[in-house]
Amino acid sequence: MVQSGTPIIVDGKGHLLGRLASVIAKEILNGQKVTVVRCEEVNVSGSFFRNKLKYHVYLHRRHVVKPTRSGPFHHRAPSRILYKTIRGMVPHKTARGAAALERLKLYEGMPPPYDRKKKMVIPAALRVLRLKPGRKYATIKRISHEVGWNHKDTVDKLEQKRKIKAQAYNERRVASLKKRAAGKEAAGAELNQKLAVYGL
Repeated sequence: MVQSGTPIIVDGKGHLLGRLASVIAKEILNGQKVTVVRCEEVNVSGSFFRNKLKYHVYLHRRHVVKPTRSGPFHHRAPSRILYKTIRGMVPHKTARGAAALERLKLYEGMPPPYDRKKKMVIPAALRVLRLKPGRKYATIKRISHEVGWNHKDTVDKLEQKRKIKAQAYNERRVASLKKRAAGKEAAGAELNQKLAVYGL
């Protein structure tokens, strides 16, 4: 990936949950700071219905000896589902593992300042590259919404607004670059005319 001094931002859209988690777990253990945005768009292989049933089985897991004790905690938010998957691949009860998890940040949507920063993908975890064409898959967003996550509509609305703003910004940037290129060309032509007088 990148050198450990530079924090990296991963766009979670279209990545497979387990493969993404394994790469991130290895990187944070090596001292790399990692931020994942759009966690709700992470994919899980298998049909939605199958994944929903699996999650409902997980939700009914209780502490065996004393069920009133706190835990296991069943998080519904996509970012927490990804966090728990990564945590399972890290020795989180040791100082090294706890420090590694401190280097990890996970977000639904794309909050500022990450909306204006360059994001990367992990080819080894992309669904289009790793899952056989025609296989079924589901997004964490839909599973989370089904089991009690109530912010799906809010995240979708904010994401739509962000895309409109990003498109407007990109159009302004392209227009500015074209204007600058035209100005350089005009200045170069003017200079050539002046030099032509002296036979240069």
